[in-house]
Formats: sequence, structure tokens, C-alpha cells
Amino acid sequence: MTQNTNVNKAVDFEKQKNKQEMKMQVVSFALMIVFTLVAFGAVATGAMQKIFIIPILLVMAIIQVAFQFYYFMHGKEDGHGIPMTLIYGGVWAALLTLGGLGVISWW
Repeated sequence: MTQNTNVNKAVDFEKQKNKQEMKMQVVSFALMIVFTLVAFGAVATGAMQKIFIIPILLVMAIIQVAFQFYYFMHGKEDGHGIPMTLIYGGVWAALLTLGGLGVISWW
């Protein structure tokens, strides 16, 4: 009888954990849709100058990439530390390369 109770507690815990995970996935997806709509609205209306829109779009794109890595690619789960470190290291190397090429090209 005690084993059945422990199993029920474990199942209830897993259900609660999965429910919380699904909630965070939906919230993250909704935020990405909002960011996409804001970006589209900013460009489509032409209300802002190009010099202001480009940095806003870049910041929203970076936030969306972080959401993708963290939630949809399960970067926050246990055991994914090394792959996420390699991904972030690759992103950092790409940014350094682009920055270096930008400095060389336009200086």
C-alpha cells in the first residue's frame, strides 16, 4: 500500500511539473508572437526612422533567440549544460568574428 502511495505522489509530481513546463512554453511562445507583431508593426507603419528600428529589431531578435535556446531547445534542463555552453561559445565566436570584420572593413 505504501508503494502505491509513493507512486501516486511521484505521478502527481510529474503531472504538476509537466503542467508548469507547458505553461512556460505557452508563455514563451506568446511573448515571441508579441515580439514578432511589434517588430512587424514598427516596420509596416513607418512611424519610426530606420536608425531607431534596426536596434529595436536586433534586441527583439536576440531575446527571441534566447527564448528558443532556453525553452524550446530545453537548454534549462539538467544534462544540457555542455551543449548549451558550446552553442553560446559558438555564438560568442561568431559575434567576435563579425565585430572584427566590421572593424577591419569600416575603420
